[in-house]
Amino acid sequence: MDLTESYREELRLIRKPWTGAGIGLVVLALLVIPWLKMDYLVYMATVVFIYAIGVQGQNILIGYTGQISFGQAGFLAIGAYTFGHASALGIPLPLGLLAAGALAGIFGVIVGFPSLRLKGPYLAIATMGFGIAVYQILLNSEVISGGRMGLMVKKLPALFGLTQQVTFYYFTLLLALIFTLISYNTISSYAGRAFIAIRDNDIAAEAMGVNLARYKLLSFAMSSFYMGLQGALYSLLIGFLEPNLFTFMESVTIFVAVIIGGLASIGGSIMGAAFVILVPQVLGAMKELVPVIFGVTILIILIFEPQGIAGRWLKIRLYFRNWPFR
Repeated sequence: MDLTESYREELRLIRKPWTGAGIGLVVLALLVIPWLKMDYLVYMATVVFIYAIGVQGQNILIGYTGQISFGQAGFLAIGAYTFGHASALGIPLPLGLLAAGALAGIFGVIVGFPSLRLKGPYLAIATMGFGIAVYQILLNSEVISGGRMGLMVKKLPALFGLTQQVTFYYFTLLLALIFTLISYNTISSYAGRAFIAIRDNDIAAEAMGVNLARYKLLSFAMSSFYMGLQGALYSLLIGFLEPNLFTFMESVTIFVAVIIGGLASIGGSIMGAAFVILVPQVLGAMKELVPVIFGVTILIILIFEPQGIAGRWLKIRLYFRNWPFR
């Protein structure tokens, strides 16, 4: 057996012709959305693309590596404010986004060091403390947060004769597709298998030669980079930053998206991001019901479908694939 060819096959995102056709149709539909002249739909899809990037990163950490974190809001804030200040200094957009992700990734490595000693709820509390600390620093540091006036962020200019909103839509769609491809290939690689081994049994993984410190910190760095990029893109979307955008509830929202979408599922991350963004819009004026809906949905998921929406979608596909021989 050609091991090289087998490994290349594992790294392929599209392995079946009908899978490729399905993904192609979805991408085509997403490309067509702006031409429907429905600005609100374009805006909501853009927010889903932005959140999908961050939720993927969080799923790499929680779902694939088994490291529970509630410090997501801190990394979002670091990425957003890094990009905001870079934009104010006239740094080009690509470098600003890279700086936002990189600085968040560096802090992710720092926060990840407790994961070498702590597990479960103890690690969750440690990371939650980081998120709250970042929020408090922003509240009390006008130099960083911009004070009462907040921090203005220059929006992405209109390109190729498109409106600014449509330009940003296609930009975030492109980034979401790129990072989805990176996520799939990372999970299929040796690093992804090391993440899964650590999640399942870190002692056995270490006995098999997996460097626990290296891959735990790598997982934190990747997750934080994704979250920092999400924060930067969100700041580009709204054009304004203030500390109350990054409270602990933002960490809870990302965590809910991971659980409901499906642990250890890149596709589930996208579904979870869509869920937490669209449900508040569907409820409209009854926003106070959003935490209730999230909580009840998590209970239903954990009891009846631990693999989340992605797991249910997989079962539906298998059902029709085997029909009528079921």
